[in-house]
Amino acid sequence: MTTTTTLRPAPDSDREHLFELMTRMTGAEKHSPAAHSTLDVLWVLYDRVLRVSPGTVADQERDRFLLSKGHGPMAYYAVLAAKGFVDPALLDGFGSYDSPLGHHPDRLLLPGVEIGSGSLGHGLPLAVGTALGLRAQGLLDPAVWVLTGDAELDEGSNHEAIEFAGAAGLNRLHTVVIDNTSATHGWRGGIASRFAAAGWSTATVDGRDHEALFQAFSAPHPDRPHAVVAVVEPKN
Repeated sequence: MTTTTTLRPAPDSDREHLFELMTRMTGAEKHSPAAHSTLDVLWVLYDRVLRVSPGTVADQERDRFLLSKGHGPMAYYAVLAAKGFVDPALLDGFGSYDSPLGHHPDRLLLPGVEIGSGSLGHGLPLAVGTALGLRAQGLLDPAVWVLTGDAELDEGSNHEAIEFAGAAGLNRLHTVVIDNTSATHGWRGGIASRFAAAGWSTATVDGRDHEALFQAFSAPHPDRPHAVVAVVEPKN
């Protein structure tokens, strides 16, 4: 099923709080647009969708969230801090030599981080493997979510993952694509059409509209994976 949701402004209070946390992270970071593009999607996922908390990061029944778009992790760190996974005091040392908050997230240093990421095109294949692994173990309830950027879809590894996931009917797999028009070639018919052609359920929404995001994230998609394209302002 393919759906398109109408656009509305996002709540200001949540965004203001997250922006305040993000402003604490200074230094030589180079990917502010990448971080800001993900802010609302991350907040809605962690606030209303993902079944994971600081106390359940090792629970086999938890939902898994994989940040493939890991080269701009400031919004991710801000959301983790707001939700209690990370001590907010750590934000001030972002990117410093002895900080666990690196320019790419490290799953060995931060509770709740499922993968080390930042190289384009790795997250979706890893999410497919995670969904397959959970299915093989008989863990059919946990959802797997992966956040990618539209430019990552220039990488062939993602297209193999999209095709495989659709053919395998990985119904616990969910992909969110941040579309800030940074892909090299663009997509005839829109990004969602690529996933739909491989048998995915899809939705395209305003990536700043919290309610539209939640409705798209929670849409039923029996027997198939689900892709949500979150459209935000152009990168440049």
